[in-house]
Amino acid sequence: MKALRRLHSRAVRIALILPLLAGSAAQAQFGPRLPVDPDGTVHVPAMSVPVSDFLSPEAKAYVAKHLKDLQTPGMILPQPSGIPPLIGQYIPRSHELYATNRQETTIAGVHAYVYTPKAGIAPRNRHRVLINLHGGAFRECFPGCAELESMPIAALGRMKVISLDYRESPKYHFPAASEDVAAVYRQLLKTYRPKNIGIYGCSAGGMLTGMSLAWFQMHGLPTPGAAGMFCAGATISPRGFGGDAAYTAVPLGEDSAPPPPPDKNASAKSLPLPYLAGANPNDPLVAPASSPEVLSRFPPTLIITGTRGFEFSSAVYTHTQLVKQGVDAELHVWEGLFHGFFYNPDVPESRDAYNVIVRFFDRHLGH
Repeated sequence: MKALRRLHSRAVRIALILPLLAGSAAQAQFGPRLPVDPDGTVHVPAMSVPVSDFLSPEAKAYVAKHLKDLQTPGMILPQPSGIPPLIGQYIPRSHELYATNRQETTIAGVHAYVYTPKAGIAPRNRHRVLINLHGGAFRECFPGCAELESMPIAALGRMKVISLDYRESPKYHFPAASEDVAAVYRQLLKTYRPKNIGIYGCSAGGMLTGMSLAWFQMHGLPTPGAAGMFCAGATISPRGFGGDAAYTAVPLGEDSAPPPPPDKNASAKSLPLPYLAGANPNDPLVAPASSPEVLSRFPPTLIITGTRGFEFSSAVYTHTQLVKQGVDAELHVWEGLFHGFFYNPDVPESRDAYNVIVRFFDRHLGH
């Protein structure tokens, strides 16, 4: 009995000491504690962050190059050609790797490019089609983003991809782009069954994918077969997509200082994109995640992001809300990579993302 009492006493002492040791070890590993305000705001000092150890060698070099490119004047300025140099440098290589034919056309009054694989459309995809909504902050990047978002998917999936030159700012404002997507969708419904149509995009195009799905609902259009929201989420805020990523991912992925903490006296309707000037961030046609009812009627949805993408928090939150509403939603997160990372076709992680996209639509579109 004495031995058991001694053992019990020793176990109690160990149980009391372990948390203290763990706290000391954590402090030794992570450094001193940081100032924390009563509302939970953490004051983080300047720090050095290396590229992730989990990246391929090609991706490590790509992250370093991307951050340096952002420091080069003119690389990210809007271009009359619609091809910002930051991403334009990857288009020739994408042409080499992913052989496609591009046809210029107009569908329901909307200018568009139709991409088809030079290897031919696969028999299983003859009655399927994808609509691509390009990125570019609702202000630019057609055909630059359209090329990099459409060619790999058309070639690898061996199916038709139609990329829309939807209306953008500064000339146009919300809901012009949603109206364009709906007009094209109506036209395609004359040829394709709804379940055989997929819709996807990156960045602004990812946002517009969610906005368009909400628009279809509000205007009595049938739900498409599947959707892809890449480099985006279904939320919007005065600080971009919102969430922690506005402060944690922006410096690491975009070489930019994070925004100041929210001003409690600022207007909640102040949105960062000129295209959304005057729009209500709580309108489900702008931010579908604000309405559980709208989200519940989404088709199977694929979400792609990276831990350094400033949309990361929005993507995670959007996926959580879709799953909560019973939607068949997938979230794929690439460690250490930034907003729109898959524009570089030579990075293994980009090819992984293309394969995820192709397989997702193949699984969920009708036959």
